Amino acid sequence: MTLRLFIPVDAGALAVGAEEVADAIRAAAARHNVALDIVRTGSRGLYWLEPMIEVGTPVGRVAYGPVAPADAESLLRAILADGAHPLRQGLSEEIPWLKRQTRLTFARCGVVDPRSLEDYRAHGGGKGLERALALGAETTVEEVVQSGLRGRGGAGFPTGIKWRTVAQTLAPQKYIVCNADEGDSGTFADRMIMEGDPFVLIEGMAIAAIAVAATKGYVYIRSEYPHAAATMEAAIAAARRGGLLGNRIAGSAFNFDMEVRVGAGAYVCGEETSLLDSLEGKRGLVRAKPPLPAHKGLFGRPTVINNVLSFASVPIIMDQGAAFYRDFGMGKSRGTMPIQVAGNIKHGGLFETAFGITLGELVDEVGGGTRSGRPVRAVQVGGPLGAYFPRALFDTPFDYEAFAAREGLIGHGGVVVFDDTVDMAKQARFAMEFCAIESCGKCTPCRIGSTRGMEVIDRIVRGENRAANTTLLADLCHTLKFGSLCALGGFTPYPVMSALAHFPEDFGAPPRLEAAE
Repeated sequence: MTLRLFIPVDAGALAVGAEEVADAIRAAAARHNVALDIVRTGSRGLYWLEPMIEVGTPVGRVAYGPVAPADAESLLRAILADGAHPLRQGLSEEIPWLKRQTRLTFARCGVVDPRSLEDYRAHGGGKGLERALALGAETTVEEVVQSGLRGRGGAGFPTGIKWRTVAQTLAPQKYIVCNADEGDSGTFADRMIMEGDPFVLIEGMAIAAIAVAATKGYVYIRSEYPHAAATMEAAIAAARRGGLLGNRIAGSAFNFDMEVRVGAGAYVCGEETSLLDSLEGKRGLVRAKPPLPAHKGLFGRPTVINNVLSFASVPIIMDQGAAFYRDFGMGKSRGTMPIQVAGNIKHGGLFETAFGITLGELVDEVGGGTRSGRPVRAVQVGGPLGAYFPRALFDTPFDYEAFAAREGLIGHGGVVVFDDTVDMAKQARFAMEFCAIESCGKCTPCRIGSTRGMEVIDRIVRGENRAANTTLLADLCHTLKFGSLCALGGFTPYPVMSALAHFPEDFGAPPRLEAAE
């Protein structure tokens, strides 16, 4: 009998010793003369249990975690006996944290071998592409429009409308570009897809290519993601061998190929036009709009540019239909959102659910409160440029419009939790400092305003003319918000003004600003 184990090769799991655990289990199996079949998967996203090992059994996979190398001997003995062990979590699919989710985009993540096209197809992969080929380009575009899918990179622009614009623009060459420059604090969903289910991204990009008549695609990955880049390279090669990329993809009349490009560490290259400049071999500078990338994008040609989660959502839409996907969510926020829960949190990880769950449910029920055990004081949603919400706003549903109504952002779905030891004045200053460091320098509000912002916050904290400087900070943030070329400068006011509005005591108790309701 061969014992089949599933051990993640996800960067998050590797960071806490997954490779050492795999080696220790191999050594223990050799000592006991046990035949092993170890499948390296992505992570299921339960990071507080990583490294989490799963054992294949007749009734399903049984999880154990978090496993350390020193646990290998006792764990192997337990698996070979009755399975009882202090680290046993039970059937993976029955773990409450995982069972509560609605996994559409991440259905295969942590389940399949990310480098095996055969495994991908065995778990339902490829059906969306087949249906897109059967429906044709125009109907495929309309299916994405009707699904209600909005850009998961942060802006929330309707994906189908963007595709329709590119499809209707005449040009001899069109491109598909995937923005995988995931740089927001507390976000890791893009990396998890690329390391755990890269073929779903390839399939989504291929469907987009069919929809708009593009023949070339690029995945722009941040340099800090070497594991993701390597896995994507391997998956692209496997997709070519399997007929998913190249000439006459999936036996059709369409030609589409793609390649990986790695960035050089600039946060601003997560902005789509700056990313396009970088892809062209230029310094990453934000472009003024119009023209839009849908009309003049990469190399001046019409370009579909979406982020990883947007493309990865398309195969399930095409497989199950627009109505199926649209039935999840609320208001104008349809489908599911992979929410990344991080920071000072007991149960951190990726939680995919339909739009509508409240911030309080995410922090208190899903996340289990703070890891430190102290009270939650603030939660930042939407990366380093997202607003800080106090507990008074924990009834806010996870929805684009609901967050916007309270001067917040969903962004890329990152949720970072802080306990009552956080200094919110320092957090506000950090936002300005981050903007100053990462600014491309093209526009004055971002380049100069962020530096002036740090100086004004310092004066407020020191108690120098608090009222006047608070008014000046609000005016400066207004200039940044409406005068910057891109969201780097445009969103910096969100963390600053929310910190000042909800936590004035950290600024030396200046006059309280009216919080947005």
